[in-house]
Amino acid sequence: MTKKQHWASHGNGKVSSKDFGAYGKGIVIEDDVLIFHPESIFLGDNIYIGHGTILHGYHKNKMNIESGTWIGPFCYLHSAGGIYIGKDVGIGPGVKMITSQHLIDRGNKAIIKNDVSKKEIIIQNGSDIGVGAIVLPGVTINEGAQIGAGAVVAEDIPQFGIAVGVPAVTIRHRKGHLV
Repeated sequence: MTKKQHWASHGNGKVSSKDFGAYGKGIVIEDDVLIFHPESIFLGDNIYIGHGTILHGYHKNKMNIESGTWIGPFCYLHSAGGIYIGKDVGIGPGVKMITSQHLIDRGNKAIIKNDVSKKEIIIQNGSDIGVGAIVLPGVTINEGAQIGAGAVVAEDIPQFGIAVGVPAVTIRHRKGHLV
């Protein structure tokens, strides 16, 4: 390596409620949660964010988490492309939401040096994301949908759909709702 690589830090991830874009009432953020770019994170009321979670805001897009949402321990939400999480959403422990990806260049360039594509993730009201699931850029999980543990969600999930697997596929709809 002829030139020394320089990596800039985003800080230590410790913030106060006044640092957020919006900060509602009744919010519980466990002590070891790390939060970056809090000015781009908007929190509604009565939200729980579990131990070891990282909320990685981004200076050009927003992370909106609406009221009544529960985020389990050890989750990672990265909002370079923007994240919208509706009301009363359950996000199980270890869930990852990634809104950017490196484009594939057919040349000899290392992938990490290629341009980055950013696409918003939308999680609509009343949805539930199972333990360890991964939600990829550009996905919409529609109202009341349920994502199984360990699923990798690469495409939109319909309203009240139940999706499982790698990649996630909708196997049926929640009881009482039409297919």
